[in-house]
Amino acid sequence: MPDGSLPTLGPQHGLPPLARKGRGAGLNPPVRFEHSAREAFDDGWGTLEAAFADLPPLPTTLTKDTAKSALAWNQSPDIGFDRSINPYRGCEHGCVYCYARPSHAYLGLSPGMDFETRLLFKPDVATLLDKELRKSGYEAKPIALGANTDPYQPVERTLKLTRGVLEVLDRFNHPVTIVTKSAGVLRDLDILTDMARRNLVRVCLSITTLDARLARIMEPRAASPERRLAAVRDLTAAGVPTAVLAAPMIPAVNDAELETILERAAAAGASHAGYVLLRLPLEIKELFEEWLARHMPDRAARVLSLIRQTRGGALYDSRFGVRQKGTGAYADLLAQRFAVAAKRLGLERRGGGVGGLDCSQFRVPAVPGAEPKQAQLALF
Repeated sequence: MPDGSLPTLGPQHGLPPLARKGRGAGLNPPVRFEHSAREAFDDGWGTLEAAFADLPPLPTTLTKDTAKSALAWNQSPDIGFDRSINPYRGCEHGCVYCYARPSHAYLGLSPGMDFETRLLFKPDVATLLDKELRKSGYEAKPIALGANTDPYQPVERTLKLTRGVLEVLDRFNHPVTIVTKSAGVLRDLDILTDMARRNLVRVCLSITTLDARLARIMEPRAASPERRLAAVRDLTAAGVPTAVLAAPMIPAVNDAELETILERAAAAGASHAGYVLLRLPLEIKELFEEWLARHMPDRAARVLSLIRQTRGGALYDSRFGVRQKGTGAYADLLAQRFAVAAKRLGLERRGGGVGGLDCSQFRVPAVPGAEPKQAQLALF
């Protein structure tokens, strides 16, 4: 577009996608809460074709998030935690299937290309967390770090917000679980190793595929599969309990790799494992369909047909209890395959690792720099 902004367009308009090198989404769907949307329109003079012929790389922009709370709470019956922390909104990894994409609409941004290029970060997340953990009546239960977007996405290398959160949790002896696709978690091995000795941490590496080429188009800015497996080995060697999440499993795309992923994970030292069937809520349906048509035109129809077989004829079923596993013969077979492989390899279900964390050690430390009397008062 002339002003440099991203329009809403895609194959359904007979126009080129917005696909950029190193990015996952090829569209920028309109924000579902807005009453109007802009679309690129070909006026017959060939101007759009020329404008989109050689799109330059799209940079990542960062905006401060003035959040007033570090913790997000949920009451979902099929999620194994009731609180989480997300230092970032949006994720530069660019996973086209990411279930968190629709959350960007709450910011007035598109769940498509905006989600992976226009990020919000919470500079005060560690300070806010410290204050919340000091509140009277707070009861410690495992906090999920990275439940929505990856806490170790590329910008964490410089902002170090996740490390700040871990430093707070370490001081409070507060249990935490981490889910990431990044080998960057090894940067904080000093903190994680110390917390592991107190049974306060579990790390879960998400491994979607072992095929580097497939990983590059599905998760363009995430660590390679081999680097993630290496991270499992290093974490395990350091005494940090580690799980592997084979997710998402996509019919006729990566589902054949389920057993191999678990085998490689077990060989690397993982003690727990889990899997999730592909989820396509809200705008992700359109994003995934465009991605399929662009990268796998020969099997796109077959993939979508199999997905519908697991979702009662639709592309998604949001009901609690079935949204992560699906229903029908294909979904049942996938669940059986996982159960058999996990048992054979001695891998426990991922939820067991979360439940085993020790919440009894939680203590509110003295306020840094406070006088002894003030420090005592800070406990109340």
